[in-house]
Amino acid sequence: MDCFQYPLDTEQLLRKKRRIRRELMAQNPHPLKKKIAILGGSTTNEVADQLGLFLLQYGIEADFYQSEYGQYWQDAMFGSPELDSFAPDIIYIHTTWRNITQFPTTRSKPQEIDEMLEAEFSHFTTMWHTIAEKFHCPVIQNNFDRPNYRLMGNRDIYDPCGRSNFISRLNQKFYQYAAEHQDFYINDIDYLSADYGLTAWGDAFYWHMYKYAMCLDAIPSLANSIANIIKSIYGKNKKALVLDLDNTLWGGVVGDDGVDGIAIGPEVPEGQVYAEFQSYCKALRSIGVILAVDSKNDETNALAGLNHPDGVLRPDDFVSIQANWDNKDVNLNRIAQELSLGVDSFVFADDNPAERAIVAAQIPGVAVPPLDGAENYIKMLDHGGYFEVTTLSGEDLKKTELYHANAQRRKAEAAFTDYTDYLRSLEMKATIRGFENIYIQRIAQLTNKSNQFNLTTLRCSEDDIRAMAENPAWLCLYGKLVDKFGDNGVVTVVAGEQQEDALHLRLWLMSCRVLKRGMEDAMMDCLVKDAAARGVAKVIGYYYPTAKNAMVKDFYARMGFTQTAADDAGNTTWELDTASYAEKHPQMEIER
Repeated sequence: MDCFQYPLDTEQLLRKKRRIRRELMAQNPHPLKKKIAILGGSTTNEVADQLGLFLLQYGIEADFYQSEYGQYWQDAMFGSPELDSFAPDIIYIHTTWRNITQFPTTRSKPQEIDEMLEAEFSHFTTMWHTIAEKFHCPVIQNNFDRPNYRLMGNRDIYDPCGRSNFISRLNQKFYQYAAEHQDFYINDIDYLSADYGLTAWGDAFYWHMYKYAMCLDAIPSLANSIANIIKSIYGKNKKALVLDLDNTLWGGVVGDDGVDGIAIGPEVPEGQVYAEFQSYCKALRSIGVILAVDSKNDETNALAGLNHPDGVLRPDDFVSIQANWDNKDVNLNRIAQELSLGVDSFVFADDNPAERAIVAAQIPGVAVPPLDGAENYIKMLDHGGYFEVTTLSGEDLKKTELYHANAQRRKAEAAFTDYTDYLRSLEMKATIRGFENIYIQRIAQLTNKSNQFNLTTLRCSEDDIRAMAENPAWLCLYGKLVDKFGDNGVVTVVAGEQQEDALHLRLWLMSCRVLKRGMEDAMMDCLVKDAAARGVAKVIGYYYPTAKNAMVKDFYARMGFTQTAADDAGNTTWELDTASYAEKHPQMEIER
């Protein structure tokens, strides 16, 4: 829906929210269901309504608990039967500068100001620690915006007695806490209010009339920001940016103007704009975004343009370059198949509105931002929130290298007529072990990102994974895979809960980039062996169908399980006798 694209159509979002919700529910009949507690220092009704809409467009249906007006601290510290029974999956603390209890005055001494700062910070840290101990779920905390006035004018930001200075120092303490604590995230309303316009954002009319901490029209922007954090936590981020070339990465048409005639680089203002956009795209690689090209062009011309001496991006920065005269939706589907990614993992950036319309119509799920003017490209992509970062694993930092290595594997596969010989040629080495602290972040990340090969679609936080690892009733394994082309990292996870002589598999998933390489066979061999060693007579597996995981519908049957139950929704239960299990012995060396 266009109302969710930047710039947001706030009028439609606020006035037609019921209709929009019905349409979103119709588009996604099987959303991921999550419970979100909003602990507010001000009125939060519209915040919850708007946040619900933004999450629905990411495929997440939220059930909300809202504290009474201004009771955020009391609910967090002392609880309530309603909040306790709600058992939230995420807690969002909606506080603003109006919830700071004391500010310095021009009479305050430096030591008094420091004590005020520590008291305010302690007010929040005590609350955060209580929430962590009680609810064990991710927490999203607003930082502080600023009043839309400055008592001392410009001096307010650097004088220790200034409110702006005090807020800035308090925000820094929040940031340090976030850097040191897992599952704790900052919603940056300091930036949001500045981007929106501080005078409009802080319109006092809405505070005094409705106790909204910002103007009504700014609430969709706030909700969008919170939703971006939540969808990132639950693996709903986009993964790839697919770029057109002519008038997108450079000014002009390389086939007509020649390499020397395109605008890129420092010589002219237009070229500087495109160079800055290329720098932004290249920087996206550092947060795990993979880049691809989808251009109507001769490949020779496309490569010549990407090798322009003043350009920032080079052909090796892209995991796939589709430069031909096929329709762009056809090319984008080709890229998705080549990378083993769902089409809803992609953002398509093209200056041509006709091309954008075709891709949006032919491939639902692809994000197609309305690029308008090269000077606005960065803002449109950045404010779209497609690549929100909540965690960065080692695998994220080397995504492009991983996909380039996969391309080498595909070329190697094409050279073999016997698939078993191809697998042997890869010289694969698997490491399969119980959950280890060094990989907790990556394991949690996989549970929230893997969709196609995910049998139960259980989504876990890092605390959830630690709890499994530390519970002796659970059997937990992760798998890493290395071959002669490179290290794939942690690619598969299985976790089962033992009840008497049965092991119930609550979690089984694998990254699609290692499909058909035998890793699932290796994991099953190790799982059954470890289960039998702890007295397990039977392994019980569960399959819960989603819109994306049909590929593993028959997984347990292929592994030798027998189906024991099924319901009308397609949920199935399977059972395996450990004593009769026949090992698979895949073509790899396995280190335990």
